[in-house]
Amino acid sequence: MSHNFPELKNDLLLRTLNGEEVERPPVWMMRQAGRYLPQYMKLRKKYTFFERVETPELACEITIQPIDELEPDAAIIFSDILTIPQALGIDVDLVKDVGPVMDNPIRSVDDAFAIFAEDVPEKLNHVMEAITLTRKELNGRVPLIGFAGAPWTLFCYMVQGQGSKNFAKAKAFMYQHPDAAQHVMKELTKATIDYLKAQIEAGAQVVQLFDSWSGLLSPEDFNKWAMPYLMEICDAIDEVPVILFAKGSWYALERLSFKSNASALGLDWTITPEYGREATRGNTVLQGNFDPSKLMMPREEIRRQTKRMIDRFGTQKYIANLGHGILPNIAVDNARTFVDTVKEYSATD
Repeated sequence: MSHNFPELKNDLLLRTLNGEEVERPPVWMMRQAGRYLPQYMKLRKKYTFFERVETPELACEITIQPIDELEPDAAIIFSDILTIPQALGIDVDLVKDVGPVMDNPIRSVDDAFAIFAEDVPEKLNHVMEAITLTRKELNGRVPLIGFAGAPWTLFCYMVQGQGSKNFAKAKAFMYQHPDAAQHVMKELTKATIDYLKAQIEAGAQVVQLFDSWSGLLSPEDFNKWAMPYLMEICDAIDEVPVILFAKGSWYALERLSFKSNASALGLDWTITPEYGREATRGNTVLQGNFDPSKLMMPREEIRRQTKRMIDRFGTQKYIANLGHGILPNIAVDNARTFVDTVKEYSATD
């Protein structure tokens, strides 16, 4: 299926991911579409979260809001990592002040073996429609990023049944029923590959894989329960660049940079730019790692700290971003200061 999309005017992100020399780092923010923008809050009053995700016109509008407001170098489709569990038959609800809650989590070995990745792109067709629509509406202003949650992170939610600080139930299940857990991981991997390929077909020009909870795993467990599936997904996606964000798994940076096919690795704020460069031998495009809470600082200080971050990473093979999603209570002007500081950056200042 071929779409006649408008020509891309700002290809800074794509050139960076391609390893080309660039005039400055590109900048975008995880979760930039959404909860800190007043335009978004208006839609939030009218529609439930999943109505916003599942209505292509709304998802498109929300994706483009920060592009109009802040003019970063990329758009990321407004969606959720829990779309895949939904497609696999897990009921997901977003409960105010609690977060995502699953009505029918995996509680037994039988529940686990009943999970099968079938027709995932068809079941999530609203995401593809939103991507195609958004890509047209963006009119080539910036590239569009698609995304998915990684198998370990999705497994955490599907077994725990809701968000958690330690996902103890999910870890216990993995240790007590490794075969059943592995079955779920394999199905999630297949589902994620199918889903990302469908997003690319629909118009995503880059995809990001979020392993938001991989930092809960020890290095040995990461090697067993996260790494193989991350590799399989990155190996399978060769149509567009993949950004891999294994949050909290600083110990895996070296292995990920050598062994995975990802075009870039995301970093949270718990490591230094110097460590990131050293662990990846300076060969890998890195993305991050401004602490989202720092956007609470006075704007002058945001400017200073953002510049310092770029000074330390260097302007090449680097995508300026936060170390995790933007917080809901950030002033739009503070977010704008972050984006503008990167766009105005020159090493000589």
